[in-house]
Amino acid sequence: MNSVLRIPLDATPLQVERLRALQKGFAQVCNALTPVVQRTRVWNRVALHHLAYRTLREQFPDMGSQMVCNAIYSVSRSCRMVFQTPGSPFNLERLGGGPLPLLKFSDDCPVYFDRHTLSLKPGQLSMYTLDGRIYFALTLRPEAENALRTGKLREIVLARNGSGGFELVFQLDNEAALSGDPAQTETEPESAIAQGHPSIPDYVKVEEIAP
Repeated sequence: MNSVLRIPLDATPLQVERLRALQKGFAQVCNALTPVVQRTRVWNRVALHHLAYRTLREQFPDMGSQMVCNAIYSVSRSCRMVFQTPGSPFNLERLGGGPLPLLKFSDDCPVYFDRHTLSLKPGQLSMYTLDGRIYFALTLRPEAENALRTGKLREIVLARNGSGGFELVFQLDNEAALSGDPAQTETEPESAIAQGHPSIPDYVKVEEIAP
């Protein structure tokens, strides 16, 4: 179980357009990488980086080096869930030596950030986009802000929320757990999991190989 901090973003229509463009571009990088996974059966993050990073940077020069790294992480993470979760219908033990199915990321897939592509200052949050950084006013409890600055972050994810807007989801290790406002803090298992099968993220389509 992880401590999760959700921050809704009060985005203008122009900012929403830029965030959607970033999501779409991020998905394109992921979808350029999944055929490499299918062909090589490699999804270890470090090995996949060495295998595909230079090609992806050449193919997507506007995405930025760190966001390409984050897309590699996203693909590696999803492949671990799909191919290594014991109960997954696409677990390697079930597939045997046959070809892997192809993963397809939707245009509204979550975008992974890190301390290079997202920064926090008192009262302000800035985020990378394809058209430069955008800024949001940020109001957090002092303990929440301190945890984000000094705690051990596992993931930072930009995702759509239930109302069609955007939110940032910060996952922290338990030792950095926050207390207080339940609207900002919760404890839950891995986020962005499909309701249909817990091993397949809801933003990933698994294209099965025809017999």
